[in-house]
Amino acid sequence: MAWFEREDIPAFRSRTPVAILRPNRRPRSLPPLVDKSPLPPSRGPGPSPDPPSSSAERVIKVAMSDSEDHHFESKADAGASKTYPMQAGAIRKGGFLVIKNRPCKVVEVSTSKTGKHGHAKCHFVALDIFNGKKLEDIVPSSHNCDVPHVDRTEYQLIDISEDGFVSLLTDNGSTKDDLKLPTDDAILTQLKDGFAEGKDLALTVMSAMGEEQICAVKDVGPSLFYEKMFMFSWDNKN
Repeated sequence: MAWFEREDIPAFRSRTPVAILRPNRRPRSLPPLVDKSPLPPSRGPGPSPDPPSSSAERVIKVAMSDSEDHHFESKADAGASKTYPMQAGAIRKGGFLVIKNRPCKVVEVSTSKTGKHGHAKCHFVALDIFNGKKLEDIVPSSHNCDVPHVDRTEYQLIDISEDGFVSLLTDNGSTKDDLKLPTDDAILTQLKDGFAEGKDLALTVMSAMGEEQICAVKDVGPSLFYEKMFMFSWDNKN
């Protein structure tokens, strides 16, 4: 090793050791590195175990499992949805529409002409299917609207309670006792008069967005009632 002053070699900023190699001699190569750590004991025949996962791999696995759970929940929520989307321009008179979070039946539709700026707009006039209240809404024809799932189910009337509830017979032979009498005067009169006369009545129940209401009454005669009771008793015996 030799030391050179700053004045001798301007490129050096301070006293710097410099290795002087002898002429016609190459630098001796370094010995190869040898891992002297002890080998793990042999596990014998059989598949080798998986290497331990790093912390990053564990984080990725947790994130994937969380995303899969969220995807499953979103699918379940979608399947249980009370509404579905429909383009406003495709909704016609007599169809259904959600206005102000209420299920409504459309009684009038008018579409404005397309202007220079913007889309044509649909003006809906609808009635709440449960309370009959009139509601209106204006939506661009190319936008989606929420349409409720509306179902109708027919039940056999068994009894009317003093507190204003009806007892209904379902198709599987069980009873449904959580439905109130209808609010429509004509349907209510037909139901009470028919029950007082001993008629066998079938009630049509309309359900949408978590609500139910009796929407129609008809006299079906004794055949349907006794047929359901016979099928129910036959299933219980077998």
